[in-house]
Amino acid sequence: MDLKPTMLQERIATLDILRGISLLGILLVNMYAFYLPMPYIDLASWFTTPSDMVWQQNLDIYVQSSFYPLFAMLFGYGLAMQWQKAQSREQNFYGTGLRRLVVLFMFGFVHAVLIWWGDILMTYAFCGVFLLLLLRLHPIWLLSIGIIINGFMHVFMLFIVGYINFNSQIDTYLNITAVEKAITAYGAGNWLDAFMQRLSDLSEQAGVGMWIASLFTILPYMLIGAAASKWRLVERAKELKWLWLALAVVGLVMGIFVKSIPVLNTRTYLLEYIKVYMGGPILSVGYIGLIVLLCMIPLVPKMLSPFAKIGRMSLTMYILQSIIGTCLFYQFGFGWYGKVSVATGVLIAISIIVVQMVLAEVWLSKWKQGPLEAIWRKLTYKVKPGDTH
Repeated sequence: MDLKPTMLQERIATLDILRGISLLGILLVNMYAFYLPMPYIDLASWFTTPSDMVWQQNLDIYVQSSFYPLFAMLFGYGLAMQWQKAQSREQNFYGTGLRRLVVLFMFGFVHAVLIWWGDILMTYAFCGVFLLLLLRLHPIWLLSIGIIINGFMHVFMLFIVGYINFNSQIDTYLNITAVEKAITAYGAGNWLDAFMQRLSDLSEQAGVGMWIASLFTILPYMLIGAAASKWRLVERAKELKWLWLALAVVGLVMGIFVKSIPVLNTRTYLLEYIKVYMGGPILSVGYIGLIVLLCMIPLVPKMLSPFAKIGRMSLTMYILQSIIGTCLFYQFGFGWYGKVSVATGVLIAISIIVVQMVLAEVWLSKWKQGPLEAIWRKLTYKVKPGDTH
């Protein structure tokens, strides 16, 4: 018997809500890369007006580096759910799982080359292959391996690299030549200019070091999410409410505290590293705990259903965000590149999410999944997009 995709009645609303909210967090961070010459600047020293500085600092504390771990954990949770479903039916998931990841990588490659250089889908697919090889392990081993891999990175960075220069103050980073090229291409150039600049930015973003680093910064959270899936922590939320309460309180308090340290003190490489690679993931656990707790309250899941709708179409919505972002900011669109404040960027991001909620509501009233999800399903499970199960 061939594997079948997850049916609508099998979906877990809390997971879709988490995906939808994480799409908002990811967009708030990605907005910088849509309208600023990233990755050639240091955000913390780029802005000069007081309002921009305050907005940037708040995004740095509450959003930056806290939503990619959240989405990575959700990715691991979902892949492990599919593996468990295959096991219960005595089916081999590895061929299907690998096809699923290959198709995701293809989506990411097209996205990165033709739409926006900051793609994360290729990285998720790459790390997903390693997760796939480990899915048969007991959840305690998945959790342990995730913690060990991430811990190894911290030991290496803090005690080997950090011994050299982590206590020094961060130098203001600005590659003025690269900045001018990006502003010219995106802010004043045509589609071909933007395309050539995108390839240049992509080569900067997706170098060999990025792929290696992803195994220490993304794969561990996928493994932790897979372990949580095998323990059915979300499905058993009411039974485990004290665990979720502890994760929410500790994650929120400790995460916000750790991420606030560089803002309240002199920025050093050590404090910046701890903020991004320790405080970010800790806060993401706090967010997950808070949302899971809220979803236990009657009527809250219904109130958050717009997030669930875009969460069900997360691939389509992620790509759509890039299409909208480039059309708004690049010269071949509205040409707002480099011309908006941080607050305006946040407002635009929220407006995009609201528009996506309306689109998702309309689309899902007629079809069971998003258009890209349907193509993904067709290529993965070898079924027609219009098939029902």
